[in-house]
Amino acid sequence: MELQVSNSPFNQEQAELLNRLLPTLSETQRIWLSGYLTALQGAGAATAGNALLNAVAAAEPVISKEVTVLYGSQTGNSHGLATKLAKRLEDQSFQATVVSMGDFKPNNLKKIENLLIVVSTHGEGDPPDSAISFYEFLHSKRAPKLEGLRFSVLALGDTSYEFFCQTGKDFDKRLEELGGERLTARVDCDVDFDEPAAEWFGNVIESLGKLSSVSAPAGGASVPTVSGAESEYSRTNPFQAEVLENLNLNGRGSDRETRHIELSLEGSNLQYEPGDSIGIYPENHPLLVDELIAAMGWNGEENVVVNKNGEQRSLRDALLRYYEITVLTKPLLEQAAKLSSSDELKGLLEAGREQELRSYLAERDLLDLVTDYPFTGVPASQFVSILRKIPSRLYSIASSSKASPDEVHITVRSVRYEAHGRNRYGVCSVQLAERVESGATLPVYIQHNPSFKLPDNPDTPIIMIGPGTGVAPFRAFLSEREETEAEGKSWLFYGDQHFLTDFLYQVEWQRWLKEGVLTRMDVAFSRDTDKKVYVQHRMLEKSREVYEWLQQGAVVYVCGDEKKMAHDVHAALATILEQEGGLSPEQAAEYLTQMQQEKRYQRDVY
Repeated sequence: MELQVSNSPFNQEQAELLNRLLPTLSETQRIWLSGYLTALQGAGAATAGNALLNAVAAAEPVISKEVTVLYGSQTGNSHGLATKLAKRLEDQSFQATVVSMGDFKPNNLKKIENLLIVVSTHGEGDPPDSAISFYEFLHSKRAPKLEGLRFSVLALGDTSYEFFCQTGKDFDKRLEELGGERLTARVDCDVDFDEPAAEWFGNVIESLGKLSSVSAPAGGASVPTVSGAESEYSRTNPFQAEVLENLNLNGRGSDRETRHIELSLEGSNLQYEPGDSIGIYPENHPLLVDELIAAMGWNGEENVVVNKNGEQRSLRDALLRYYEITVLTKPLLEQAAKLSSSDELKGLLEAGREQELRSYLAERDLLDLVTDYPFTGVPASQFVSILRKIPSRLYSIASSSKASPDEVHITVRSVRYEAHGRNRYGVCSVQLAERVESGATLPVYIQHNPSFKLPDNPDTPIIMIGPGTGVAPFRAFLSEREETEAEGKSWLFYGDQHFLTDFLYQVEWQRWLKEGVLTRMDVAFSRDTDKKVYVQHRMLEKSREVYEWLQQGAVVYVCGDEKKMAHDVHAALATILEQEGGLSPEQAAEYLTQMQQEKRYQRDVY
């Protein structure tokens, strides 16, 4: 409502000033202003009014101190960073609201003045599950003009994927197209995101502080590191967990090796819930390290710098524990080309040869690179400076802390294969299988994942779909439900190759079935029949019952391979909705989207 001169005690100039100010105020600012005017009553209404109008006339346009932090997270990293960012903002007197993109009402976007986005990229350039609906809205014709919006984007990604940080780049571009103004430039983070994220935190707070006259912390970007966690141990300060048990779950004669590993968390104060993951910092295979050193003619005992603090380690130790040497990325090849005399390597990076580059990067490592192209005379210290830090490996937790206090269990399948004439090894999985025994220690931390959790109501039915090691979190779910005596029914779809050798945790599932903790279980062993049968086929065979469970409010969980299994399971769910519910393909897709928004369809896929 606009203030009119005719029905107020203000003259034309005063009314114009007030009409400029009042629409810009937030609810909090209105309440504060009301109290401020009341406090000035002793000085008289005229004095109070003049004080207000003088302030309006002299002031710059009012900048809101309210900040909305939207996050899109698949594994929990973006959520963790968004939460820590909000704490930094509140420490600087901003009012920060943290919201998952999956919970955010898009129509509220027009009401926001300061928007900070923290988002990861999933798979080959896709948004995380929780961000899909907001991403689609923002890129649709329904997206509003956002001329009054100030924003900044922190993008998380992995340079080993071709579409590095693509979701963050898309959000950044689209918000600008809609009229938004950047508070500070987008920052794209690789897997080692702590330092660039901390710098972005500082730049954002400094920019907001300048606009709203809130003092930013001294030094701007020198904000305390974002990894400063509630616990003593974290991503950047892992706990050395003792290995209590390391067993092969597969039977004799199996083509597979799957390790069940139990770790002690005693004394760490690390807490987790079913659905969370554990991060392990692995070591590279000693054979690969030694072959790389020999191929380059380096001295393994030579000291090299391993971090920005100038800490030094022997070259062999650095290649074992600090640097990634098993994955080639385009950014790495661009840096390596500057150290090589090879015109062929430089040519591989030229525009128009993208497919050839993709083919070269696939299943090759650093030893392949230095064997295929000349790096004669390049010193070790110079070469390791272009390598990124070895990233942790995340594994779904297969235990409940209520059932196994001070312990955490994981299920890890060993990766071994032959490519380009050499044997290749999964860095962490083969270390765990071959070089880690009971009594050894591993550097670990807990990765919380709020997007993959048991329902709050223990009576809610759950459907769990997890072939192979994807069954790990469902062992945790059922352990938790057993301890809490949850009454909700449960249904597990599990698959692997052979019943006799590959039925992971068979005895436990059978016990839970007998005791009623697990209501139903359907299995698919793909190599035991002439026609390969997978979990999605079992779902379709039981389509009527699956649909009935969905109608009863069941929450669906999917864990495992993202590239094929998760897509096939999604297609099976859509088919069930069409066949049993009479929905069109468009309606079935909308139904599944609605389930995701209601947290009734959760995925932990990789």
